[in-house]
Amino acid sequence: MKNTNIKLFSGTANPELSARIATSLGGRLGSVQVRRFPDGETFVQYTENIRGADVFIIQPTCHQPNEMLMELLIMLDAAKRASPERITAVLPYFGYARQDRKSESRAPITAKLVANLLVTAGAQRVVTMDLHAHQIQGFFDIPLDHLYASPVLVRYLREIVGNEAVVVSPDTGSVKMAHAYGDLLGGDIAIVAKRRVNANHVESTHLVGDVDGRDCVMVDDLTTTAGTLIKAAERLSEAGARRIFAAVTHCCLSEAGLAAVAASPITELVTTDTVPLVAAGDTSKVRVFSVARLLGEAIRRIHEGRSVSSLLRLDSNPEINYI
Repeated sequence: MKNTNIKLFSGTANPELSARIATSLGGRLGSVQVRRFPDGETFVQYTENIRGADVFIIQPTCHQPNEMLMELLIMLDAAKRASPERITAVLPYFGYARQDRKSESRAPITAKLVANLLVTAGAQRVVTMDLHAHQIQGFFDIPLDHLYASPVLVRYLREIVGNEAVVVSPDTGSVKMAHAYGDLLGGDIAIVAKRRVNANHVESTHLVGDVDGRDCVMVDDLTTTAGTLIKAAERLSEAGARRIFAAVTHCCLSEAGLAAVAASPITELVTTDTVPLVAAGDTSKVRVFSVARLLGEAIRRIHEGRSVSSLLRLDSNPEINYI
């Protein structure tokens, strides 16, 4: 759509990231009014012309996922009714991704429901980052571009741990991610097995791999309570690990989670700005890197009709110029 105007709009979930994306593209965010009625209903109105434009709506569904999702759906609907050429929903963080299957009887598959809602509301394409479950890509009947934060985080990790670190999967679900980070960092792989007691508590049971006297980098897509990371870090510490880092794409920590990380054996938690760090608390162990240029490059290529395949690899070269 080279001859079509590109328009970027932000919801209220993470306007700082949206502004950075706009800056990386050498433009500005479009003008949209988002407000709440006294009874809590959301109202959206685009205050500039978007007819015939290539519209990108940036909104992670985090912190208040129901509120932010509903806001995104209304933004999509309002845009659809203004006759743009195309509407792309950019979800740096895709909420409800952990509800990707029926884990027990009479339970929903909410990730599929969210996919249906986005399409019904008007999304013609979706851009997201580090989905909790890769099969969610198959929930969409429209194009979905699934980006990875590894190129952004690996550049820093290479500086602090070199190529002798052990990359650790804190549970069996992150093994593929650990292998990709291991290839980028040139280190060995270790796996910590866990047993989930309930939604907020886990137990780390077994460690596979040698970490004695070595730096460790735990990798995961998401943390909310940091329970899995902390239990794994304790197991690594018991096994003689020297320094323990955590690399997490989406950091949704609460105040209690921040306090738990501060008191844990974790040396530093490295994350991105897909989700704003809004909880009050001790953030001395948390280091945030921006994915704005990576998302901005994806948006640019989509708009220009160019390939985005090089951005969709978990093991993308961290030296390329969009970092």
